[in-house]
Amino acid sequence: MTTKRAVVTGASSGIGAAAVRALRNSGWDVVAVARRGEKLQALAAETGARAITADVTDSESVARMAGEVLATGGVDAVINNAGGAWGVDSVATGKLGDWEAMYNVNVLGALRVTQAFLPALRASGHGSVLMVTSTAALASYEGGAGYCAAKSAEQALAETLRLEEAENNVRVIEILPGMVKTEEFTLNRLGNNKEAAEKVYAGVEKPLTAEDVADVMAYSLNLPHHINLDKVVLRPVAQAANHKVIRRQPAQG
Repeated sequence: MTTKRAVVTGASSGIGAAAVRALRNSGWDVVAVARRGEKLQALAAETGARAITADVTDSESVARMAGEVLATGGVDAVINNAGGAWGVDSVATGKLGDWEAMYNVNVLGALRVTQAFLPALRASGHGSVLMVTSTAALASYEGGAGYCAAKSAEQALAETLRLEEAENNVRVIEILPGMVKTEEFTLNRLGNNKEAAEKVYAGVEKPLTAEDVADVMAYSLNLPHHINLDKVVLRPVAQAANHKVIRRQPAQG
């Protein structure tokens, strides 16, 4: 059986790094892509993945990375995981720079990477594109307009791509995580305010982990190719919806 090859963006930490581990554990050859070279090299040494430093917000960087990957073989799957959220401002006070950054990495980054590898995915005869969006694409919330808008746009990209590429036997999978506790996402969004970041998860019993999401990602890619998990929403049980989160007070001693 020929080993399948995947490219994972945003692979230096969080869900991306967990996805690299999960795919490697299930027998995939993996190219891990991110901006932070040191973290990538450590992940490559741990997992046996190949590391390529690149910035998905830079078209030349993406083209160079794709050229380097394709010079050494084909690609069976592209995982558009690179993304991020900045700020919790209202629409009235939102910073244009934050909105531009969120669109550039979440939407245009996914577009750049997908376009760079789509010919190879078609040529493989069984290519897959996996988009990691968010439940923020499903329901808006106060203070989240920029991120919700960006993830909604990325969802539209995934849905349209699925329609356009079905005739080429390219399946398009969208994974929409809810509350996931990782080491950086919320911290970055809240300006490195650790206290504010911890409050997001306060009292929530077992929020999702990066490994939980990565397991679902690997499962969806390891299914027989004629099965397409179009849209997979996963949340912790304590998060019944974006607006309903069960928070329990710690037991008193």
